[in-house]
Amino acid sequence: MAKFTNRLAKESSPYLLQHAHNPVDWYPWGPEALEKAKAENKPILVSIGYAACHWCHVMEKESFEDEATAALMNQHFVNIKIDREERPDLDHIYMDAVQAMTGSGGWPLNVFLNPEAKPFYGGTYYPPKPVHNRPSWKDVLEGVANAFRDKRADIDAQADQLTQHLVNANGFGLTNHAVDIAPDTLFTKDKVDEMFTAIMKQADQVEGGFGKAPKFPQTFTIRFLLHYHHRTKNAEALQQACLSLDKMIDGGIYDQLGGGFARYSTDTEWLAPHFEKMLYDNALLVQVLCDAYQITGNWRYKRAIEQTLDFVKREWLSPENGFYAALDADSEGVEGRYYVWSREETDRLLGEEAALFNEFYDVTPHGNWEHTNILRIREMPADIADAWEITEEELWRRMDAAAAILLKHRETRIRPGLDDKQLLGWNAMMNTAFSKAYATLGKKEYLELAKANMEFMLSRFRAQDGSFHHTYKAGTAKYPAFLDDYACLAEALIQLQEVSGDKQHLVEAKALTSHVLDKFSEEETGFFFYTPSAQADIIVRKKEVYDGAVPSGNAVMASNLFYLGMVFDEGTWKERAAGMCAGLLQAVTRYPTSFGVWASLIQAFSYGIPEIVIVGGNFATLREEFLKTFIPFRIFQSSLQADEQFPLLSGKPDYPETLIFLCKNYACNAPVNEVNALKKQLEHV
Repeated sequence: MAKFTNRLAKESSPYLLQHAHNPVDWYPWGPEALEKAKAENKPILVSIGYAACHWCHVMEKESFEDEATAALMNQHFVNIKIDREERPDLDHIYMDAVQAMTGSGGWPLNVFLNPEAKPFYGGTYYPPKPVHNRPSWKDVLEGVANAFRDKRADIDAQADQLTQHLVNANGFGLTNHAVDIAPDTLFTKDKVDEMFTAIMKQADQVEGGFGKAPKFPQTFTIRFLLHYHHRTKNAEALQQACLSLDKMIDGGIYDQLGGGFARYSTDTEWLAPHFEKMLYDNALLVQVLCDAYQITGNWRYKRAIEQTLDFVKREWLSPENGFYAALDADSEGVEGRYYVWSREETDRLLGEEAALFNEFYDVTPHGNWEHTNILRIREMPADIADAWEITEEELWRRMDAAAAILLKHRETRIRPGLDDKQLLGWNAMMNTAFSKAYATLGKKEYLELAKANMEFMLSRFRAQDGSFHHTYKAGTAKYPAFLDDYACLAEALIQLQEVSGDKQHLVEAKALTSHVLDKFSEEETGFFFYTPSAQADIIVRKKEVYDGAVPSGNAVMASNLFYLGMVFDEGTWKERAAGMCAGLLQAVTRYPTSFGVWASLIQAFSYGIPEIVIVGGNFATLREEFLKTFIPFRIFQSSLQADEQFPLLSGKPDYPETLIFLCKNYACNAPVNEVNALKKQLEHV
């Protein structure tokens, strides 16, 4: 029987449940806690993290499990725990506040609010004792409690000022552009060239990726480079995109035994990751690997796609065909322990094969990281094969057999914690990844899982009024869905209709988009708020436009609006998409790595977006061949016959053969009956 149990025991979030037996009197975010703060005139401590967060676990052990510290917290504050993945809206607001106050942010995020829920002080991780000019957590608690008691007027004035700053900052970079000219006239190739130049200034041309450590995958920037190469034949763009993917696939950020990518690398060479694995990272990496494989045919990309999706199915697929959110970085209280190896272990387990394996995966007696070994590939496999006088094919066959032995042994270790909540937007991103993987590799199991997961999302997350929820676990969906959820779900529906030919998915995507226009719009700018209009428990409705670890909901909505605007001939939707891009054009041109999804959409506008239709009896077979062809950002539909509900499919006469039409603004070229002939037409667009 636990010594302490607080209100978090009734929650479903694994992160909140981790804190359910702290001596801290934690509340979930909600009316009970907020009204208590007002009634007792107490400041609020909001502590935000997530289940796979290493430093969140550290601070819990050091401070939140300590009874003396908890007594101080309970005496002076109303204490609220938030899972940032359940309530990203609150995380965005209070993270912005802490960044404005301190210049930096991260998790755990600890922010102090007045009883009106307005922030006045905050930071991230605090140690139990002062260290490196960082105050102890107890010092912070006592300092804030004293200031709230003795300088209340100053505290409230600072909270009001900071909240007003959040409101003002909400409009940064956003301008309203009424667009009444064609997007490919408004957006020029010169601007796209400027974006490419700005990206390459940040590119690490030795180790891949962009910027210095810590290094994140930045899949949106890699995708921009792949699209740019396809359109311009610029070799440098392809080189940097592939170098980045190659270095990640060979590095410690990639699980060399089990597949799947960790969240980011702590160093420039992708060796030592923060070991947590997130659903969204793996979805986005699979998507960009599909693009890279279609362009290059490099079998290593195909292998990484297959291994990563095998990992997703093995570790994250629920019995209801939903995808779980994350795997923890820690096991047995140590970050990365599940994934690392000593030289003694590999020698003992692999026997005669150990010498080759150790050389291939950089396993040394003293370790390549903190006296142990993270598996990575440092030398070219072809060079190792030559040195061992074997073929490269034989090398990989032997390495795969050895890896299977180690993976089986690894399964006996204590596993990292699983965050088994299912989030709508992240599920939608993985759904798109499975659809793209089917398009690229033709594996029917990927398509079937995309269909099953879509059915799961449309049934389990939908509310009685037709709107959607954000999170689902154990039969219960809760919290109104956010902009990202709707945007990514509509995108997944669009992608699934491309690979399946099921036009009902487009009808569903149109309904979702209409709902977003109704509930999330800011009419003055044409952009969208992160939260729906009816949500009342936040101090500001934020607009998110930056593409960070996940795409901006506004960027995905702009893409959806244009695509669906073409499919259904909704002129105002197409204009709004172009207007949103025009409003951010200056910022995207200057800072393309912060606006990667926007940059790719503006690139597409600049070069023109083809409309492609396959119609006829053999449409499904021809569609599969077409889908393997790399054509960045296109409008694509396929059908047995003409369909008057969709302008691109209407008016197509019944031909005896299956035909491909290339169109622009619904005016179509003479049809062709082979994908190669379509490619020739596209070269002259």
